[in-house]
Amino acid sequence: MFCCRELILYLWISLHQVWPKTVEDGVLSSFRSICGEDGVSLGQAVREQHGKDESVHRCCPPDVVVFPRCVEEVSALARVCHSHRLPIIPFGTGTGLEGGVGAVKGGVCFSLRKMDAVLDLHPEDFDVTVEPGVTRKALNAYLRDTGLWFPVDPGADASLCGMAATSASGTNAVRYGTMRENVLNLEVVLADGSVLHTAGKGRRPRKTAAGYNLTNLLVGSEGTLGIITKTTLRLYGVPEATASAVCSFPSVQAAVDSTVQVLQAGVPIARIEFLDDVMIDACNRFSSLNYPVTPTLFLEFHGSERSLEEQVSTTEEITQSNGGADFQWARDAETRSRLWKARHDAWYASLALRPGCKAYATDVCVPLSRLPQIIVETKEDLIENRLTGPIAGHVGDGNFHCVMVVNPDDPDELHRVHLFTQRLARRALAMDGTCTGEHGVGLGKRSLLCEEMGDPAMRAMQSVKEALDPLNLMNPGKVLQPGGPGDAQQLFLHLD
Repeated sequence: MFCCRELILYLWISLHQVWPKTVEDGVLSSFRSICGEDGVSLGQAVREQHGKDESVHRCCPPDVVVFPRCVEEVSALARVCHSHRLPIIPFGTGTGLEGGVGAVKGGVCFSLRKMDAVLDLHPEDFDVTVEPGVTRKALNAYLRDTGLWFPVDPGADASLCGMAATSASGTNAVRYGTMRENVLNLEVVLADGSVLHTAGKGRRPRKTAAGYNLTNLLVGSEGTLGIITKTTLRLYGVPEATASAVCSFPSVQAAVDSTVQVLQAGVPIARIEFLDDVMIDACNRFSSLNYPVTPTLFLEFHGSERSLEEQVSTTEEITQSNGGADFQWARDAETRSRLWKARHDAWYASLALRPGCKAYATDVCVPLSRLPQIIVETKEDLIENRLTGPIAGHVGDGNFHCVMVVNPDDPDELHRVHLFTQRLARRALAMDGTCTGEHGVGLGKRSLLCEEMGDPAMRAMQSVKEALDPLNLMNPGKVLQPGGPGDAQQLFLHLD
């Protein structure tokens, strides 16, 4: 299965994982003097825990894990790493999906879980500043009595600074936007230990025309430009009322047409999710439901009691005009939860299709008008290549996922999945879309990023990287393709 060159790389990677590069005792002493004895770990279990996320990529543990407690400690640790040319890998909760935390070149993992304070809440200004150990669920629990909430929901209980680093999105993006639209300022420790405030220290205006947009440069940088140690976020008022609805359609085209027309009608819909017939069938079996086994939309509406009636009425009329059937809606929490159960259980329902197998979620995004075509072609591709991949998507913004259920012990199937994901991404690019709508580039999509952006844009990105991190210490081997052993590791990670 491997050629000679790949076999050499395989041995290099295996050796690297079994016998990690030794960090000098003097460096370890410096680390301990900064964050204490219990703030430095060389334990294999701890290193392995911090060398893998939720992706299919193989674990690449760092040489040492440090646990800073404040930005001053992060800065001091970074200065030590910089002076000794040690790679730096930021780690939040490990819920990423593209191998972004693997230490492909060894180095030091900065685990930020001890920095978990909610800072500077300004309810009257609808903003809050949080440290990297704060997750989205923890923030919303903190906000429970304020009448405010943070709506960006990628599914996992990810850290908010990690969500900024990967430009996370989720089911609410159609109304509230992604992390790019909701980050006002970032505090970032650069590779040399200097501290950058992307919008100016303490600044939190709702908009600005001052200088380059450094905030959005760092949002989505996946730890390759710096360590995000604080993020200032937009908050929103908790809606007065919520309603949910489910509707089945005769075809993917009919479901997408309804989505477009709902948006064109100005309905401020909060969520509009799509499940294909395979996924609906899986959910019916897993959760003992009885939805028609056809393409289905799950919708959620936020607003006042009066506005909800108008939103739901308009949406029902539109879905019926496109052949939608079995339109069900509800306001009370229990019924809403029951209506949404299929969407919430989609991941586990997919896994239940093949007990003992593992799942890998793909991620592409195209203009809405191209969504029916790419979904139909993708389903044909899955059938032709004998792959299990139920489809679910954030149809309101053209983003969808195939939940690939694969046997990790079948090299041939893993190879077919790898080729399928490449075809899927290139199919999205051919339709004026992107190879990743919300998961990020990480390890697995670096070559696809080059195809998507083109040489001039890639040269510009490399120039930015070299300006902020000339020694290539910040999460090396991710997003960009600098060459070297870590770069070719991509193939091995996908196929192993």
